[in-house]
Amino acid sequence: MKQSLQLKLGQQLTMTPQLQQAIRLLQLSTLDLQAEIQEALDSNPMLEVTEEDGSDRTESNDSDESSQSKNEQAEKTEPRDEPEDLSANSQDNDSSQTDSDWNDDIPTDLAVDTSWDDVYQNAPANTGLSRPENEDYDYDSRRPVTETLQDHLYWQLNLTPMSENDRLIAETIIDAVEPSGMLNQSVEEIFQGLLKFNEELEEDEVMAVLHRVQQFDPPGVACQDVRECLLIQLRQFADDTPWLSTARELVENFLDLLGARDFKQLMRKLKIKEAELQAAIQLIQSLNPRPGESVGSDNTEYVVPDVFVRKHNDRWMVELNPDIAPKIRVNPDYAALVKRADSSSDNTFLRDNLQEARWFLKSLQSRNETLLKVATCIVEKQQGFLENGPVSMKPMVLHDVAEVVEMHESTISRVTTQKYMHTPQGIFELKYFFSSHVATEAGGECSSTAIRAIIKKLVSSENPRKPLSDSRITDLLSDQGIKVARRTIAKYRESLSIPPSNERKRLV
Repeated sequence: MKQSLQLKLGQQLTMTPQLQQAIRLLQLSTLDLQAEIQEALDSNPMLEVTEEDGSDRTESNDSDESSQSKNEQAEKTEPRDEPEDLSANSQDNDSSQTDSDWNDDIPTDLAVDTSWDDVYQNAPANTGLSRPENEDYDYDSRRPVTETLQDHLYWQLNLTPMSENDRLIAETIIDAVEPSGMLNQSVEEIFQGLLKFNEELEEDEVMAVLHRVQQFDPPGVACQDVRECLLIQLRQFADDTPWLSTARELVENFLDLLGARDFKQLMRKLKIKEAELQAAIQLIQSLNPRPGESVGSDNTEYVVPDVFVRKHNDRWMVELNPDIAPKIRVNPDYAALVKRADSSSDNTFLRDNLQEARWFLKSLQSRNETLLKVATCIVEKQQGFLENGPVSMKPMVLHDVAEVVEMHESTISRVTTQKYMHTPQGIFELKYFFSSHVATEAGGECSSTAIRAIIKKLVSSENPRKPLSDSRITDLLSDQGIKVARRTIAKYRESLSIPPSNERKRLV
């Protein structure tokens, strides 16, 4: 085959480094954005946090001799860039605040297929905030270690006098305890595993040690089933506790009937009246069938709202949270040191960092403007929800918002992910306001979120003796003009963690 050279013209879309950075900042959550801004402040000397009182900063610079001499040296060199004061203020949506020389100073001949890392070498990614090496860091107070159930049981075991053989058995039992507090192995399996270390061991010894472990805190731990767990907790009550004997008999002999909520048969077998059965059941309901979950602190996730929505003069106002990110700007003193005609390494370093700082500030401003546009559009479409709650939620998809703000659906998806809105109804993720629709008899549409709210309201007001079945809920919705299949009702009910009607039956 003969080799030859050919010229071919073509076009393709490639994201510029500026667009890549803007998209990356757009999809960050509030906490991740704060870490990203702090990393930019640490790695780029051109960026600084805007001080609230600018006059104080000017006076301090005038009193600093070294800074004054630096400014005098910069004034002797011509030409130079004018000092800048650019801030990423999320509250101001006016485009006139943007410095007009941003686009003029950013090079336009940069190859579009160049990645961001190819142009500028950033500092390595850091998930946390940087700190001085000599700073006394209190790990115990800032990074507390969550105590597990096994840790809690081992702590009690160390305070319990036992022989070496019994301690080995107790450690094996504790290792077999699940986070719920139940054993994931039977006593026979634990005994067979211990025979490898002690052939003279007897199963009665394992049972004796198990009974001692079951006296540890929390009550009911290391049990083989729910019946044993509840009985151990009932033993903690005083003997003169009302209806204690009835509750013990009910748990020990008729726990299956109690689970099936067959109250008539329970009253017949226990030979008691309805009020007595109700009192015994209330005593049992005060117990914890999963005692292990009460040990250890939960990993609480803190949510910082990105948008505040409030009503002012009969109009809904949408504002960005001013505290989600520090206000930053380009340091005017360092920007004044950049010389346009100088190609030295120091000047190149300053010019590159200045350019990177401008891109970063522009990406932050673009993120805030996009977030405010999307939030405003959501509020305009969901005013019924803000007034009356989830029952008045309107159906809305990403395409509806994308058409209004004239952006792609993928951009709307990035904006609404891990972004939260503070409303009079509570704090919700922006994605919460998007839902599918169900046709009504009048030709309109009803949101699936509104249907879930209606189901929750119907169940909360039902007769506990005769709970509403899925078919009955379907008929009630049909009376309101909403046609939903029974299996759809069951799916919505399960998503709300509402048990079926036979499990919701109660005496009161």
